[in-house]
Amino acid sequence: MELKLAGSYLKRHWPRYVAGILSLAAVDLMNVYIPQFTGLITDGLQAGTITMEGVWRLIGLIVLMGVGMAVGRFGWRYFIFGAALSIRKSLQEDLFSHLETLSTRYYNEHKTGDLMAHFTNDMRSVQMLLGPTVVTAFDATVMLVMVLGKMMFYVDMRLTLVAVIPLLLIMYGDYAYGKVMHRKFFAKQRAFSELTDQVQEAVSGIRVIKAFVQERQELAAFAQVNRKNQEKNMDVARTQALFLPLLDLVVGVSGLLTLLYGGYLTIAGEISLGQFEAFNLYIAMLVWPMMAAGECITFLSQGTASLKRIQIILSEKPDITDSPAVKDIPGLRGEISLDGLTFSYPGKEGAPVLESVQVHVPVGGSLAILGRTGSGKSTLANLLLRLYDAKSGMIRIDGRSLYEIPLAVLRRDIAYVPQDSFLFSDTIAGNIAFGTDGKGREAMIRAAQNACIHDNIMDFPGGYETVVGERGVTLSGGQKQRCAIARALLKDAPILILDDALSAVDTDTEEQILHNLQENRAGRTTILIAHRISTLQHADHILVLEEGRAAEYGTHGELMALGGIYRGVYDKQQLEKQLREEGGEAS
Repeated sequence: MELKLAGSYLKRHWPRYVAGILSLAAVDLMNVYIPQFTGLITDGLQAGTITMEGVWRLIGLIVLMGVGMAVGRFGWRYFIFGAALSIRKSLQEDLFSHLETLSTRYYNEHKTGDLMAHFTNDMRSVQMLLGPTVVTAFDATVMLVMVLGKMMFYVDMRLTLVAVIPLLLIMYGDYAYGKVMHRKFFAKQRAFSELTDQVQEAVSGIRVIKAFVQERQELAAFAQVNRKNQEKNMDVARTQALFLPLLDLVVGVSGLLTLLYGGYLTIAGEISLGQFEAFNLYIAMLVWPMMAAGECITFLSQGTASLKRIQIILSEKPDITDSPAVKDIPGLRGEISLDGLTFSYPGKEGAPVLESVQVHVPVGGSLAILGRTGSGKSTLANLLLRLYDAKSGMIRIDGRSLYEIPLAVLRRDIAYVPQDSFLFSDTIAGNIAFGTDGKGREAMIRAAQNACIHDNIMDFPGGYETVVGERGVTLSGGQKQRCAIARALLKDAPILILDDALSAVDTDTEEQILHNLQENRAGRTTILIAHRISTLQHADHILVLEEGRAAEYGTHGELMALGGIYRGVYDKQQLEKQLREEGGEAS
């Protein structure tokens, strides 16, 4: 399977491989003639059958072939190594593109460090497989055939058989070595993935590590993973260290046998001194194919193991896709209906997160959702975006089931601010304008003003061109949330979902943002998910979730009059506010 994957990329670059292999064949062809010319010079000088002019002619041919070999070596490196680099680039792009199609479930089950290892070590091994390994395998095969042919027909068949018989042992050794190396290198790559993931997670969480004084414990955890990585690498190195010297030994035995038997044939006059000299040069040339066999198997084992790891990812299918029957639509208006919405996460079908939720939000309406942690609020937002799939017909937008709406249209026309306000390592302007190509600077500033972040941005030395750290770490929690809100407002989508997106904002700023939303999103649907009543109370309708069920539903006034969960939360928050105010006055 993995070789089939490699073959699909090789087909795209076959002209370059053909050009490279022809260059390599030309180099090998010229290479095998040099010992023959050397032997002719030796025999001619010994027998007195060659003039100095003939000697210089042969030397000139050797020099000319040397120049041709230099040009040919440049050619095969340029074509084959260049093609391998191009394939690596294409494979990286295809792998990244495929990862973008995979659903949320996949990222819940796989770590970032492991995925990163596929783009580093695994890609390097694939490049070695499709570059040096191709060169080594072809070169070794051609050289072996050409050299054996020269040894048989130019020198002596008997001497050739004596030299080759010990080399047959290498064939079995290569087969066994390849099987062992494939298994061990696969384990080595997995250990490297674990190491990468450990480092990535520790660096991302360094502030938490320092805050809880866990440096020593993290160092111990890293040392354990690092030790495992070292052991797997040493396992590979030990196998190579055992096989390659044995290969040298077999080649050495072959050379010794030919030296003894060839010397006897020369003394007996059955071959000439020049033939014996050429034969020894050919034996020296055979060392390369034999040594290359071990190197080739190493690269082949490593490359196929890495291709297998990459193939596993490429064979993953996204859970969330457009059905073949889906038809394109111009866009969404914003009417949302939940009809008995019931949902359980994959693998947890016995424990529904949402159960029999019934809600209708008209175009331009606003819905607020309140509930304890784990009551299903964020799950509902994820279902609207089809990050997970509910049963068909349970969620409708503009009268259509979500399955009837193209994913590109659905996600284009819903602006979403999640609980975790993610910012890229980019400028503030780049983060706010993310995904909103074509919107001008004025529109971006207006969105920032409506999100109450413009003044903060202008206080930074670089203004909108200020570069934020990884995940926006150089900004406060409230600043990150407001940048994320500005990004969503700039999108100006028919539906806006704010999932606890004002939790890190003070009440005065929150009130101003909500006021701006009411003014600027007239006629557009808004869904607010929050824990603070002050965030929710002005919504057209409020849904109170309790253990995934719709416990209460109505306007602020209706729920207050009901005297249930909503009223209890309101009274508690009012008491907390009063205590804070009294505490502030006392201080």
